[in-house]
Amino acid sequence: MKLIGHLCSRIQLSSKKTLNNRPNSSLGSGENCRGPVSMETPPFFPESSNAPEIEECQQSPLPGDSSSDGCSSSSAQENKMKLDGVTFIAITIKAGELHASSIMAAYYKLREFQMVSQVKKMEANQKLRDLQWGYQVIKSSSLDLHSISFYLSQPTTCCHQETENSITINISKGSLSHFSDLLVLLKTSTSTQSSLRDLEFHQVEWELQQLRNLGVLLGSSSSIKQLVFKRNRFTAECLSELSEVLKKNGVIKEIMLSESNIGPVGASLLASALKVNGSLEELQIWEDSIGSKGAEELSKMIEVNSTLKLLTIFDSKSITATPLISAVLARNRSMEVHIWNGENNEKISKVVEFVPENSTLRIYRLNVSGACRVACALGMNSTVKTLDLTGVRLKSRWAKEFRWVLEQNRTLKEVNLSNTCLKDKGVVYVAAGLFKNHSLQKLYLKGNWFGGVGVEHLLCPLSRFSALQYQANISLKSLTFGGKKNKIGRDGLAAILHMLTSNESLTSFGIYNDESLKPDEIIRIFRSLEKNATLRCISLQGCKGVNPWIEDIDLSRTPLHNAGKTEAIYQRLGQNDKAEPEIDLLKGMPMTEPKSCRVFLCGQENAGKTTLSNSIHQHFSSPKLPYIDQVRTLVNPIELAVRPIGMKIKTFKDEDTKISMWNLAGQQEFYAFHDLMFPGHGSASIFLIICSLFRKPNNRELKTPDEVEEDLQYWLRFIVSNSKRALQQCMLPNVTVVLTHYDKINQSSQNLQLIVDSIRRLRDKFQGFVEFYPTVFTVDARSSASVSKIAHHLQKTSKTVFQRVPRVYELCNDLMQILSDWRLENHNKPAIKWKDFGDLCQVKAPLLRIRSRLDNKEKVEARRRAVATCLHHIGEVIYFDELGFLILDCEWFCGEVLGQLLRLDFKKQTSAGDGFISRKDLEKVLRSSLDSQIPGMGSRVFQNLDASDLVRMMLKLELCYEQDPSDTNSLMLIPSFLEEGKEKQPKWQINSSECIYAGRHLQCDDSSHMFLTPGFFPRLQAGPSFSFMLYSILQKHMTVQMKQHPFCF
Repeated sequence: MKLIGHLCSRIQLSSKKTLNNRPNSSLGSGENCRGPVSMETPPFFPESSNAPEIEECQQSPLPGDSSSDGCSSSSAQENKMKLDGVTFIAITIKAGELHASSIMAAYYKLREFQMVSQVKKMEANQKLRDLQWGYQVIKSSSLDLHSISFYLSQPTTCCHQETENSITINISKGSLSHFSDLLVLLKTSTSTQSSLRDLEFHQVEWELQQLRNLGVLLGSSSSIKQLVFKRNRFTAECLSELSEVLKKNGVIKEIMLSESNIGPVGASLLASALKVNGSLEELQIWEDSIGSKGAEELSKMIEVNSTLKLLTIFDSKSITATPLISAVLARNRSMEVHIWNGENNEKISKVVEFVPENSTLRIYRLNVSGACRVACALGMNSTVKTLDLTGVRLKSRWAKEFRWVLEQNRTLKEVNLSNTCLKDKGVVYVAAGLFKNHSLQKLYLKGNWFGGVGVEHLLCPLSRFSALQYQANISLKSLTFGGKKNKIGRDGLAAILHMLTSNESLTSFGIYNDESLKPDEIIRIFRSLEKNATLRCISLQGCKGVNPWIEDIDLSRTPLHNAGKTEAIYQRLGQNDKAEPEIDLLKGMPMTEPKSCRVFLCGQENAGKTTLSNSIHQHFSSPKLPYIDQVRTLVNPIELAVRPIGMKIKTFKDEDTKISMWNLAGQQEFYAFHDLMFPGHGSASIFLIICSLFRKPNNRELKTPDEVEEDLQYWLRFIVSNSKRALQQCMLPNVTVVLTHYDKINQSSQNLQLIVDSIRRLRDKFQGFVEFYPTVFTVDARSSASVSKIAHHLQKTSKTVFQRVPRVYELCNDLMQILSDWRLENHNKPAIKWKDFGDLCQVKAPLLRIRSRLDNKEKVEARRRAVATCLHHIGEVIYFDELGFLILDCEWFCGEVLGQLLRLDFKKQTSAGDGFISRKDLEKVLRSSLDSQIPGMGSRVFQNLDASDLVRMMLKLELCYEQDPSDTNSLMLIPSFLEEGKEKQPKWQINSSECIYAGRHLQCDDSSHMFLTPGFFPRLQAGPSFSFMLYSILQKHMTVQMKQHPFCF
């Protein structure tokens, strides 16, 4: 009755009468008219857009009301009216129907209206203004403008203040003259020029006079550093004028041209300008075709220009890469180069990548002529230390050129020529180069086509043939070769045995995927190690001749045992044994390139992860949305009102691939669960470590360089620690650092330079543990112009990651679509029971089907579990074998399920004080806490899972523990029951002289790069095996007199 009384005080009740809506006040006509403000049709919505209305009818019935069938049949009806610009709502309930469901229907209607009003109010704050406002801002300098973006040929003309320092000007097709007027105004407004840093132009068809005005603006401004042209059109005269502007300019640092069709002529004119320009540091040309002529002209520019630091080209022809990268290498330029190709409407792929920060040149695609030209440029090069041509088809003509590189180059340390189709003749040339080489330390040749002759020549410079002869090459420390098409033969085996017995420099040697060596020949290789004193690691991965029946290796009383290293070897053998069943079950199934990539946004609380995620998502979605919808989706008003708690996931499509952004929660209580979300088994993933430059979002107190370094180092160690746990690590984790709230600081700040230096130290420290992207992104996460570079980086880096990670089973991609269709047919359910999954496989997946009674049902079931595990590893589902269901909606699980469980206060729900509770009582607590008595107000968890499912999930996630796992009625230990605090002593502590406290200090072997993650100690301290571990510690390390209380913990 209290609830009814409360509602009645807020809702107008009548028998049949309703309040009639008054017509809306006239808002005038035209874009610039400023009529009375109405909540019904806010003035910031253009006429062509549809302003959001308050829906008078809900399509779904009211929960708990079986008689309701949408609002049309509900007893609650609403009417709206407007008085003095304020909208009121009246709820009418029919006479004689004053019961709980009617009251609740009215209550929900009132709540809905309040929420919509709140959204409208927050959308109004986004300040979509008319064009006159834009003129006034530029003229009066009322805003400290850093960035202006022009969008031409739009449906409507308006302005939008994106952040406090950036605006977007939207010009319709009928108002294009305003663009010229604004350029004139900018070139005459000296106060705006002094603060302006970035200019963006979208869909502009340039006229000569407009470019001249732009040239005057750039010539008079000393602060504009960045120019972006997207989908622009230039005539030959305009391109020539732009070239002249750049020749005279000495301030601009970055230029991006995207889908602007500048062609070879435009590239040649840009090259002529940059031969003179001494300030430009970044040049990016996206989705254009500059041709071989344009590339040759740019290469001539590189020969004389020493200031350019970044060159990014996305061309329709891969031939453009050869002259550009050759010029960079021949002139020893410290210039970062990324060249992409989308030839003949094929999938986008990277051609060449050179990163001077880590001195790595990676070539993905080049023809033989191009590869030979690059090899010639490497001869006297001093900037490249690592050369990777994995997968590039090479011939002996290239190897002949590369022999000269090995003889002349003095800085090359590592060369990867895996899967390059080199035959005997090519390897002979490489071996000849090794005789005179004194710098190369690592050489990888696996997956090639050479045989015994090639092996014999390759190992010749690494062997001694008499006691009086010196070893020709003593710098090479690591060598691998082999492959299914390798035929080592008798001569090759003899060369291997001789090299192993005489070599004095190699520390690592590997033969991969060989099918020619027999078991007795493998034994001879092991025996030859008796005379080798330097080798530390030998790998025979994939070799068929290794005895398949070995189950155990006894290393007792060997030097390895005496050195204390046998435990690690036994542990590694155990890991290999665990990985084998999945391989056997799915062996022979067709494989394909993965189609999904995960981007993990790591960072502390208030780092700006959610805002950045929204901006990136909006960037990829913007071409498909009207302009006004882009503005609305840039910052979700509801997310502004209530800060998100828990892990959030956003997904978008890029061509035929899917990219999902996993926003790891920055709240402290979620840290223990970050380990569960870490990608495993070589899945495609990218890590963005996001760090705010300020201590708190609402003040201007900058973080010190030490604080920034501490934040970044935590996440780097977390990534390294988890990646080391993976059974196979096919590539180093790909890490990019993003610094947010950059717009609030002074660019010349000394503190910022110290932060950059600290990041550089971290990059050096973690080299070899992660693949550190050399560019540190500094962004205003709310600005689309600022975020566009990160979006491009993610788009292109994901393509690179797809090429490096292992292929996945085609069946996994098929199941992803099958499960997606199943969700659509089942009201978007976030979880599927294992039995339902089995039925789905039986109907939709022929490879996972039980075909007859004679089929081995256990094997088919195990294969289904193996496929579910594969889907778990690539992040499509969350699957644990013990739970009996698959989570199909990862965001629902991470946010609603985990978020609800972590926020439960079990101590208020039960009287148990010793930390233990029965399973039935625990299920009762879960039901009472998560299932509200008011319809529609509780959690949706129990719509998809049972209380028993949640208990099993808590056990799996180690939120609780069974006192005796063998007893089905065992009590459950929930660590949060245990009282703790700084002011009062825990109840379980016993102060007695007869108690002995014991402990052990635990840390990683390499504590500078790894640590025991936050998820380790809570599970260790509360786990049932903890007491047994303490007991073993006491037995092993100290003598204890057993008294009444031998252990207290």
